[in-house]
Amino acid sequence: MVVIDGSQGEGGGQILRSSLALSLVTGLAFRIEKIRSSRKKPGLMRQHLTAVEAAAAVGRAEVQGAGIGSQQLVFAPTAIKPGNYHFAVGTAGSCTLVLQTVLPALLIADTRSELVLEGGTHNPYAPPFDFLARAFLPLIERMGPRVSAILQRPGFYPAGGGRFTVTVDPAAGLRRIDIPERGAIRNLAARAMVARLPRQIGERELKVVRDRLGWSEEWCHVIEADWSPGPGNFLCVEIVSEHCAEVFSGFGERGVSAEKVAKDTVKLVEEYLSANVPVGPYLADQLLLPMALAGGGSFRTLAPTLHLTTNAEVIRRFLPVEVEMLKRAPNDWEVRLENKTRT
Repeated sequence: MVVIDGSQGEGGGQILRSSLALSLVTGLAFRIEKIRSSRKKPGLMRQHLTAVEAAAAVGRAEVQGAGIGSQQLVFAPTAIKPGNYHFAVGTAGSCTLVLQTVLPALLIADTRSELVLEGGTHNPYAPPFDFLARAFLPLIERMGPRVSAILQRPGFYPAGGGRFTVTVDPAAGLRRIDIPERGAIRNLAARAMVARLPRQIGERELKVVRDRLGWSEEWCHVIEADWSPGPGNFLCVEIVSEHCAEVFSGFGERGVSAEKVAKDTVKLVEEYLSANVPVGPYLADQLLLPMALAGGGSFRTLAPTLHLTTNAEVIRRFLPVEVEMLKRAPNDWEVRLENKTRT
């Protein structure tokens, strides 16, 4: 049984989710201790428990310690079971993170799976739906599977209530991909979503994007999402290049001006563009696990985050994959994954 220290590295829920995903695809049981022990509210929260329950359903697993606040969990899968699933967090907790827990197993399953996920779709500190649909999943499709995701309604904190569907047509195995260059930029877009809030918030955010990046008005759009169960604001800046797409986002908060939300988002975009690398810091973290399943891959990215290095350590515990991070320039790194069993 693999033993995981949940307090290592970034010490958050990512360690649990990656362990669950890797357990499903390898069939290895694991025990994780000190789950989120350094957080203000340690242990399993609702969204983490939903991820455990989803993984248990997909992997027909035996589980011990699955309860709110639990800091230790034992997970033993038996077999990947594709099919139709409905996973609901029940709060505004991120349901995109629940998807990422079970997706790797479903990518290499025997038959199609269809999922309905409910909860928070646009949350700070979690990949928003737009990032999954426009940046992450297109790269997954280059590895062989076919994955489509449709947003039915957005869910913001604190109301939640978002919903999206995902269809997964798996592949027998994942193909290696390498992303050494960004290539020519083919499309630029900025979208400001406002749900049950004044349209002016989105217009003010997009003005900052245009002024700071020199973008045209025709690239910028306000989306009034009145079908959302609760109020919220989400700014999405998308850069589609020849070899990959990147999505950067910001979220409106009470007491934070629209201009501040936009300036913080634009800063991420400017850093990415000036580094001239294809993969941003959040996408880099998400690519590690599918590349490990493919037996290797590589990409250039910005300086490694703690999430990236922590994810690499968890992957090494389950798979014979070496992860190297080579510095080319202060904000230009090459990340390489290779199967250590190959000769």
